[in-house]
Amino acid sequence: MTHYFTNLSVAVLDLTEPLRVGESIRIIGNETDFTQTVKSMQVEHEDVEEGQPGQEVAVKVDDRVRPGDEVLKVDG
Repeated sequence: MTHYFTNLSVAVLDLTEPLRVGESIRIIGNETDFTQTVKSMQVEHEDVEEGQPGQEVAVKVDDRVRPGDEVLKVDG
């Protein structure tokens, strides 16, 4: 996780693997640990259904996150 916009509750993720709307992610850090479904995603202010490795995507998050938190895709 590279950035967090407090006023929007949006995290910017630098993807290392594909991520689709509807998939679940877990965000873990020193003060962070929660799992959520990706409800929406944007690349350069455009809504997308899927992000690809190497892209930075903006994802609305359910709780506060911090730069450096680890984001893991949750299976099933």
